[in-house]
Amino acid sequence: MSTHAKRERLLLADLLESAGPEAPTLCEDWTARQLAAHVVVRERRADAAGGILVKPLAARLERVQKEFAGRPYEELIRLIRTGPPRMSPFALKQVDEASNTVEFYVHAEDVRRAQPDWAPRELDPVFADALWSRIEKMARVLGRKAPVGLVLRRPDGRTAVAHRGTPVVTVVGEPGELTMFAFGRQEAADVELDGDKDAIDRLMAAKLGV
Repeated sequence: MSTHAKRERLLLADLLESAGPEAPTLCEDWTARQLAAHVVVRERRADAAGGILVKPLAARLERVQKEFAGRPYEELIRLIRTGPPRMSPFALKQVDEASNTVEFYVHAEDVRRAQPDWAPRELDPVFADALWSRIEKMARVLGRKAPVGLVLRRPDGRTAVAHRGTPVVTVVGEPGELTMFAFGRQEAADVELDGDKDAIDRLMAAKLGV
C-alpha cells in the first residue's frame, strides 16, 4: 500500500517537473532547482544534511547543495522520484513515513502556492489526520520562536499549544493549512486568526518552523 510520504514524494516530483527549474517557490528565495537539490541532498548526503539543523555544518551543506543544483534538472527530479539509496535510513518505510510525510507535503505546497494560478487542494480525511498528528507532536518545536502565545486549532475544536505566552493568537484552519502556517508559510496559509491585532502582526512576521 502506498504511504502518505510516497504519494507526496511523487506529487512533489511532478510539480517540480511541471514548474520548471527557474520557477519560484515559497521556500525562502529558492527556485524549483534549488528546492529539488535540497530534497536530494537531505536524503542522499547525510554528511552534509546535518547542516539543516546544526549551524557549524551549514557552510558544508550550502556547498554540497550548490553542487547538486548544478546537475541537470531532470536528474534531480529522477532522484526524488526513485528515493534514497538502500543504505539510507530514509529507505526504511517507517522512517520515510515519519520523516517525509510533512516534509514533502510542505515542499509540494511550496511549489504549488508560488504559482499565480494555484488552487486549494482538498485533502482526504486520513491524510489530514496524519498531518494533524505530526503537528500535535511537533507544535512546541515549530512554535518556539513565536513572539506571542500560539494555539493551533482545527475547525472541530481539536487544539495544540505551540507556544505559551501572552497575548495569545489562535490560528484556526484545516490540518494542511495549519501545517503550512506552523512551518513558516503564514502568508500562504488559509486560516483564521483570533487575537489582538498587534499580536497577530508580530506572529505573521515571525520565523516559525524548524
